[in-house]
Amino acid sequence: MDESRRPGLHSAASLATITYVAGELRLFHSPGRARPLSADRVLIVGGGVTGLTTAWILLDAGYDVTVVAERWANPERRITSQIAGALWEYPPAVCGRHTDVISLENSKNWAMISYHVFRALSQIIPSEEHGVRMRRANFFFDRPLENIPDQYEKMKEVAQSGVAGFVRDPNLIKAHAVNQEAGVVDSYRHDAPVIDTDQYMIWLRALVGAKGATFITARINGDIIAQEEELLAKHNASVIINATGLGAMELANDRTVYPLRGALIRVVNDGTRFPKVTEALSVGIDDAHEGSEELVFIVPRNDNTLILGGIAQPHQWNLDLTLDDPEIARMRARCNAFVPGLENAQYDPTAPLVQGCRPFRLQNVRVERELRPRPGSLSSSRIIHSYGQGGAGFSLSFGCAWDVLKLVEEIREGKRPVGMADKLREQVEGSRVPARL
Repeated sequence: MDESRRPGLHSAASLATITYVAGELRLFHSPGRARPLSADRVLIVGGGVTGLTTAWILLDAGYDVTVVAERWANPERRITSQIAGALWEYPPAVCGRHTDVISLENSKNWAMISYHVFRALSQIIPSEEHGVRMRRANFFFDRPLENIPDQYEKMKEVAQSGVAGFVRDPNLIKAHAVNQEAGVVDSYRHDAPVIDTDQYMIWLRALVGAKGATFITARINGDIIAQEEELLAKHNASVIINATGLGAMELANDRTVYPLRGALIRVVNDGTRFPKVTEALSVGIDDAHEGSEELVFIVPRNDNTLILGGIAQPHQWNLDLTLDDPEIARMRARCNAFVPGLENAQYDPTAPLVQGCRPFRLQNVRVERELRPRPGSLSSSRIIHSYGQGGAGFSLSFGCAWDVLKLVEEIREGKRPVGMADKLREQVEGSRVPARL
């Protein structure tokens, strides 16, 4: 193996390491022992934030990578990753608890890995290049947090998680001139990555390409396990990563995958028609309002654009909403009522309304190896899945990619696949075993 490509070994506690040396941005991750990787190619299916982040980590670990996608990030015809709100959030996100305990526990670790990578990225390279900025994120609640057990526990975890700038202070409501009629009484804030998705996704693909990835524009149809041998041979690959989002309904034959439709209004945020908003403001969906599909989500996308949201509509595939539709009108009204002055905002002339389908999964985010054997064989599949991140694709991106890298190493070592539930059970049981001297 070329020693210049071999990363140093790091423990999980220090894996969020990013460096910028001689004009090259590198993530130093390697969960296993050093070994020759020059002959190993990984095929990634999916060109969104999950697939391209996985490509980045695998490339920096020494693998050759081919990425196949039907479409790529484009400012005129946006892919799902570009529609995302892309405010980093500690799980569960403001659009509600849509996953089970397995997903939630894994997601907390994945989110913190991503937090530290995004934060480091914003410090190493000017945000104007990649679109990642650290901003204050403010979260508001209609009851004292002590009266919302899940949110209170989440707040305590956030405070101890390692995020920067955590403050709990109901006076944040007054400081942001939140309309009293909004009915919020408690709040906290912390610093969080906010990603300009158009800029970041184009930058990310360029970065992955500069690192040596091969890009192929194509659509793969049908259950991927039925095509495993053909795809491995066609692309001279040893492992396949399925990072297709909603496409996993077909490619993984996973009928628990479903869309959660969302939409964002984009307005000009230059300070001329209302005081410029420089911090994120949100009111989420908690268990007391789990039947609601509407929330408040006000986030500076970049220095000139503010996004207003949001909605969370399960099993809605159609992307035919307009500014005149009732749910979009209510969304705008909620944001206008929350912060006085927003009613004067001018729509972004290039894209006043964007919409997309968050790729959710009924059970949990799936980052695991294919558990079905190869057709006509008793040998283990060489497919790894990473999908179902829902509205948290950016927040979980680097953490999920790190786990995919570990699964690639498992395949190379000849280990049999273990499901996520079994792995979590092993971790829990292992933590209860007393240490022996």
